[in-house]
Amino acid sequence: MELCFVVHEHHASRLHFDFRLEMEGVSRSWAVPKGPSMDPSEKRLAVEVEDHPLEYMDFEGTIPEGEYGAGRVLIWDRGTYRLLEEGRDKILFALEGEKLRGTFSLVRMKRGKSGKDWLLIKQNDEHAHKGWKLEPLGTVEPL
Repeated sequence: MELCFVVHEHHASRLHFDFRLEMEGVSRSWAVPKGPSMDPSEKRLAVEVEDHPLEYMDFEGTIPEGEYGAGRVLIWDRGTYRLLEEGRDKILFALEGEKLRGTFSLVRMKRGKSGKDWLLIKQNDEHAHKGWKLEPLGTVEPL
């Protein structure tokens, strides 16, 4: 079954990317400080945050100053995905996005007590691109 995913470029106090997967009726979400990568050698920290309503996957706009996450939110990539494997400490999935394609994994890190630190890793497949560089959509100044 194909489900939706989105990557928000979030110009908050610091630029980061919010990676969201539609799962069990919600948008399961991770903040990825350096954004996703198509290079399998680049493991990206992905900090699990609270689930969001599915409607938020279509959101683009400005979160007002004084609210949590204040700043400009842009849709950097979106598409569908197939869940290939899901366990407590690993999620394996195949993305079909405008920018992100192929198999990725989220692997929970063992360090830290919160259990919220994961690694977002591009798997070595036909879509992998060594030396790939993330290009933000814009240079929106934080509020």
